Amino acid sequence: QLQLVESGGGLVQPGGSLKLSCTSSEISLDYYALGWYRQAPGKEREEVSCISSDRQIIYYRDSVKGRFTISRDMAENTVYLQMNSLKPEDTAVYYCAQSTVSRDRCNYGMDVWGKGTLVTVSL
Repeated sequence: QLQLVESGGGLVQPGGSLKLSCTSSEISLDYYALGWYRQAPGKEREEVSCISSDRQIIYYRDSVKGRFTISRDMAENTVYLQMNSLKPEDTAVYYCAQSTVSRDRCNYGMDVWGKGTLVTVSL
Protein backbone atom coordinates (compact mmCIF):
# COMPACT_ATOMS: atom_id res chain seq x y z
CA GLN A 1 0.00 0.00 0.00
CA LEU A 2 1.37 3.37 -1.01
CA GLN A 3 2.30 5.51 1.91
CA LEU A 4 3.62 8.91 2.82
CA VAL A 5 6.15 9.51 5.59
CA GLU A 6 5.87 12.47 7.95
CA SER A 7 8.63 13.82 10.17
CA GLY A 8 9.46 16.85 12.26
CA GLY A 9 7.06 16.50 15.14
CA GLY A 10 8.09 16.86 18.75
CA LEU A 11 7.64 18.74 21.99
CA VAL A 12 7.73 22.52 21.81
CA GLN A 13 6.83 25.31 24.21
CA PRO A 14 3.95 27.67 23.45
CA GLY A 15 5.10 30.31 21.02
CA GLY A 16 7.66 27.99 19.50
CA SER A 17 8.02 26.65 15.96
CA LEU A 18 8.23 23.34 14.19
CA LYS A 19 8.54 22.38 10.55
CA LEU A 20 6.86 19.20 9.43
CA SER A 21 7.91 17.33 6.32
CA CYS A 22 6.09 14.74 4.26
CA THR A 23 7.68 12.71 1.51
CA SER A 24 7.43 9.45 -0.37
CA SER A 25 9.96 7.11 -1.90
CA GLU A 26 7.23 5.31 -3.83
CA ILE A 27 5.18 7.96 -5.59
CA SER A 28 5.58 11.42 -7.04
CA LEU A 29 3.93 14.17 -5.04
CA ASP A 30 3.88 16.53 -8.03
CA TYR A 31 0.53 15.88 -9.63
CA TYR A 32 -2.26 16.13 -7.07
CA ALA A 33 -3.39 18.22 -4.15
CA LEU A 34 -1.60 17.62 -0.86
CA GLY A 35 -3.00 18.28 2.56
CA TRP A 36 -2.07 18.34 6.22
CA TYR A 37 -4.59 17.06 8.73
CA ARG A 38 -4.50 16.69 12.48
CA GLN A 39 -6.27 14.73 15.15
CA ALA A 40 -6.16 15.75 18.78
CA PRO A 41 -6.96 13.29 21.58
CA GLY A 42 -10.67 12.68 21.78
CA LYS A 43 -11.42 14.78 18.73
CA GLU A 44 -12.16 14.11 15.09
CA ARG A 45 -9.55 14.58 12.41
CA GLU A 46 -9.60 18.02 10.82
CA GLU A 47 -8.05 19.55 7.75
CA VAL A 48 -5.29 22.03 8.58
CA SER A 49 -4.02 23.11 5.20
CA CYS A 50 -4.06 22.13 1.55
CA ILE A 51 -1.98 23.07 -1.48
CA SER A 52 -2.82 22.48 -5.11
CA SER A 53 -0.43 20.81 -7.51
CA ASP A 54 0.50 24.16 -9.10
CA ARG A 55 0.72 25.89 -5.69
CA GLN A 56 -1.86 28.47 -6.81
CA ILE A 57 -4.61 27.35 -4.46
CA ILE A 58 -3.81 27.21 -0.77
CA TYR A 59 -6.21 26.65 2.10
CA TYR A 60 -5.73 27.14 5.83
CA ARG A 61 -8.27 26.56 8.52
CA ASP A 62 -9.05 29.77 10.36
CA SER A 63 -7.31 28.79 13.57
CA VAL A 64 -3.90 28.49 11.90
CA LYS A 65 -4.05 31.37 9.42
CA GLY A 66 -1.08 33.67 9.81
CA ARG A 67 0.83 31.08 11.84
CA PHE A 68 1.22 28.07 9.53
CA THR A 69 2.65 27.96 6.02
CA ILE A 70 2.32 25.06 3.61
CA SER A 71 4.75 24.58 0.75
CA ARG A 72 5.83 21.89 -1.65
CA ASP A 73 9.20 21.19 -3.23
CA MET A 74 9.07 19.18 -6.44
CA ALA A 75 12.81 18.57 -6.48
CA GLU A 76 12.66 17.09 -3.00
CA ASN A 77 9.30 15.37 -3.58
CA THR A 78 8.26 16.83 -0.26
CA VAL A 79 5.50 18.94 1.23
CA TYR A 80 6.19 21.03 4.30
CA LEU A 81 4.17 22.65 7.04
CA GLN A 82 5.95 25.47 8.85
CA MET A 83 4.23 26.07 12.16
CA ASN A 84 4.98 29.22 14.11
CA SER A 85 3.53 30.73 17.28
CA LEU A 86 2.35 27.31 18.35
CA LYS A 87 -0.40 27.04 20.93
CA PRO A 88 -1.36 24.20 23.26
CA GLU A 89 -4.49 23.67 21.16
CA ASP A 90 -2.26 22.77 18.21
CA THR A 91 -1.28 19.58 20.03
CA ALA A 92 -2.24 16.65 17.83
CA VAL A 93 -1.00 13.93 15.54
CA TYR A 94 -0.38 15.54 12.18
CA TYR A 95 -0.93 13.58 8.99
CA CYS A 96 -0.22 14.37 5.38
CA ALA A 97 -2.35 13.02 2.59
CA GLN A 98 -2.47 13.15 -1.16
CA SER A 99 -5.49 13.20 -3.41
CA THR A 100 -5.54 10.69 -6.22
CA VAL A 101 -8.25 12.49 -8.18
CA SER A 102 -7.92 16.26 -7.71
CA ARG A 103 -5.11 18.61 -8.60
CA ASP A 104 -6.70 21.56 -6.82
CA ARG A 105 -8.68 20.43 -3.79
CA CYS A 106 -8.17 18.29 -0.77
CA ASN A 107 -10.92 16.14 0.74
CA TYR A 108 -11.52 14.54 -2.67
CA GLY A 109 -10.03 11.10 -3.11
CA MET A 110 -7.51 11.50 -0.30
CA ASP A 111 -6.40 7.94 -0.66
CA VAL A 112 -2.71 8.09 0.25
CA TRP A 113 -1.83 8.83 3.87
CA GLY A 114 1.08 8.81 6.22
CA LYS A 115 1.14 7.35 9.71
CA GLY A 116 1.43 10.74 11.36
CA THR A 117 3.84 12.67 13.52
CA LEU A 118 3.02 13.87 17.03
CA VAL A 119 3.19 17.55 17.86
CA THR A 120 2.94 18.47 21.53
CA VAL A 121 2.80 22.09 22.59
CA SER A 122 3.34 22.41 26.31
CA LEU A 123 5.44 24.11 28.96
